[in-house]
Amino acid sequence: MTSLLILIVVVLLGVAIWQLTKIFHLTQVGTGKAGEDTGVATDADNKVQGYLMFAFVGFIYLFTIYSMWKWGGVVLGTPASVHGPQYDNLMNVSMVLIFVVQIITQFLLHYFSFKYRGEKGKVALYFSDNNKLEFLWTIIPVIVLFVLILYGLFAWVNIMFIDEEAKEDAIYVEVYAKQFNWEVRYAGKDGKLGKANVRYIKGVNSMGVDMADPFSQDDIAASELHLPKGKQIIFKFRSQDVLHSAYMPHFRAQMNVVPGMVTQFGFVPSITTEEMRQDPKIMAKVDHINEIRTKKSQELVAQGKTALEPYAFDYLLLCNKICGASHYNMQMKIIVETQADLKKWLYEKETLGQAVKKEAEGEAAPAGAAAPAKADSAVVVTDSAAPKADTVKKATGK
Repeated sequence: MTSLLILIVVVLLGVAIWQLTKIFHLTQVGTGKAGEDTGVATDADNKVQGYLMFAFVGFIYLFTIYSMWKWGGVVLGTPASVHGPQYDNLMNVSMVLIFVVQIITQFLLHYFSFKYRGEKGKVALYFSDNNKLEFLWTIIPVIVLFVLILYGLFAWVNIMFIDEEAKEDAIYVEVYAKQFNWEVRYAGKDGKLGKANVRYIKGVNSMGVDMADPFSQDDIAASELHLPKGKQIIFKFRSQDVLHSAYMPHFRAQMNVVPGMVTQFGFVPSITTEEMRQDPKIMAKVDHINEIRTKKSQELVAQGKTALEPYAFDYLLLCNKICGASHYNMQMKIIVETQADLKKWLYEKETLGQAVKKEAEGEAAPAGAAAPAKADSAVVVTDSAAPKADTVKKATGK
């Protein structure tokens, strides 16, 4: 920190000296001898500056084209949610408008800077007002922005709207953020998430679920986010510590996660993980990444280090707020699968009620005693994941 402060002081001192030098030169304007540089622009200077303006606008256009060619492949590609195409369409419309306006206005700005550059004997035409011009450059942006904002509001309402009738068949998932990882909690057989508060955090109950709430007993905690294709997912977001942002780029979804309150977002996944892995654009990206990793692995092996593992595509839940030193590493894998696969995965999970009970029994058992046997091998899951009652046998064999 001391070195940084010293560097800042040195830079500021240099800037101060540079400004004092400029002021000194300005005080000498008009006092120099013939042939000396007085600091006043000549016709030749203005002409050079005019051509430089043209060169700069050309650079802007060429660099824009180069950027689209060079980095155009890093865009996300096919959206993996039902609302994704509408989101992408809004983005595309906005970008087309930006490019059109940028091309026209930048050209006019630099062209007029060249055409009306300073020349000896040339006097600028002055007029106080032009109602037609004022009307044009006011009404055109107003109309364009009105249409764009109206379209954006329509898209926003459509994306954020959750059908009340669809709620009954929806899957409720809580996404819990803390420095620096994510946890998730699924609603159990009752279809409702139990209440929670950070004051209840203890042992296996790392999300602070209120175990006195009857709706909490069958909730299921997990370290991976599994979503069924074609099913409405309603997310409830909570934060344990600071402001986070749940960002799921391939689903075109993001929601701030705010301490002390619950935020909500819902969408329907439309492409499974395996289907997305077969997408041509994703396959090209994976191949490119693995080419880079192969070259890096050769260097590591030559140094006697372990080679990098091949990269395979996965959906990710990321944090899109700078929440601390390890913010960059705050991510969770998202697996989109069929409803049957989700049922199987959830069935293998332990409910929070079972986990808390097991922990309590383990703490109460005397030292050296055998670990208590599972009270019941049946796992209570959501309606969409629950096996038929007659197929569930208790550990007692009854």
